[in-house]
Amino acid sequence: MITNLGKLIILFGVVLVLLGGLMFLLGKVPFFGQLPGDVYIQKKNFSFYFPLASSILISLILSLLFILFNIFFRR
Repeated sequence: MITNLGKLIILFGVVLVLLGGLMFLLGKVPFFGQLPGDVYIQKKNFSFYFPLASSILISLILSLLFILFNIFFRR
């Protein structure tokens, strides 16, 4: 039981490191966050940004990755 918990914690750590690296790299992609469909409202003392299209794109990519992971690593 404890060894399984240890493996799970290590897995979460690796996933967090990978997500952090991905977020770092996505900040350098010129079109990410500026897709048509991303909402940006700026007024005098107020600005609002909601990356709707970028969120949908990330969701589609992650869904495909999880589906492929499920197909290839099924027990």
